[in-house]
Amino acid sequence: MREETLRKILSKYEKKRDAAANRLELRKKKLYSVFPRLEEIEGEIFSLGLKMGKLALDNPDDLESIVEHSKQKLETLKREKEAIMKSSGFPADYLSMQYECPLCKDRGFLASGEKCTCLRQELIAEAYKMSNLKQVLLRENLATFNLDIFSDEKNSNSELSPKENMATILATCDNFIMNFAESNGENLLFYGTTGSGKTFMCNCIAKDLLDRGHFVIYQTAFSLFAIIEDYRFQKRDNAIDRESYESLFECDLLIIDDLGSEIQNTFTISELFHILNTRLINGKKTVISTNLTLIELDQRYTGRIFSRLSSNFNLLRFFGKDLRWENR
Repeated sequence: MREETLRKILSKYEKKRDAAANRLELRKKKLYSVFPRLEEIEGEIFSLGLKMGKLALDNPDDLESIVEHSKQKLETLKREKEAIMKSSGFPADYLSMQYECPLCKDRGFLASGEKCTCLRQELIAEAYKMSNLKQVLLRENLATFNLDIFSDEKNSNSELSPKENMATILATCDNFIMNFAESNGENLLFYGTTGSGKTFMCNCIAKDLLDRGHFVIYQTAFSLFAIIEDYRFQKRDNAIDRESYESLFECDLLIIDDLGSEIQNTFTISELFHILNTRLINGKKTVISTNLTLIELDQRYTGRIFSRLSSNFNLLRFFGKDLRWENR
């Protein structure tokens, strides 16, 4: 993501504020044409503020009485305004600015200076758009999930058929989505053969939680470590690289797809442990998919990482024919 992308998003926020102001003016004109007294009250309230300031400057010794008198007058005007609004059937906030996001008032930033959830989601949505994941999520989601493509045939290695197993996994994932806002420490690890539905299920979870307004980041393991490497080793002070890196820890849900496809070294192992451990400590949820078996995970990564996975993740095994070949 480039600086130009952030500027484009903030420009969109400015247009939202302008649109909200224009809508307010239209509502005012509509209401004032029917109830001209409301426009008079608004004018009196504005004039009252100016008069109070002038009187306070001219009579500093009487400041307390001036403020008290002005407050009483202001309350009288507000009550009269509310009475007119109520009797006319208009909502109390009809003459107030109505923002798409009341938290940041369509500015993207909270009063504390932190990014609002809506801006964070805009940044991630833009990242999805740039990586074409947005189109993937339109194809691969719970609405397009078809349990009938999985086989009913059991093999000697499992008491369940691939279809029965996937039905159980689907129920677990549905429960994960429905109870996502709860602080239940639930995380998911999908493991098993290539083409058995792990990535598709990751996409289903991502889309459903994005649609519910959660801050979700979806990265392949290869891309994840590329983001970390860019942040750690680039000489330039790039706000976008820093934002991408910090979001790995701060997002509501981090999805790491295809763990094990990355280049393995002490750096990637150390960073993976740092991400998993920090998110677990902070109660942030994570979904991981891998083609590795549990034994291979234990052998490939340190005991500390496997311990976190085995004790803090719901381990869900995928098996069956390679659906990507079956559906060609």
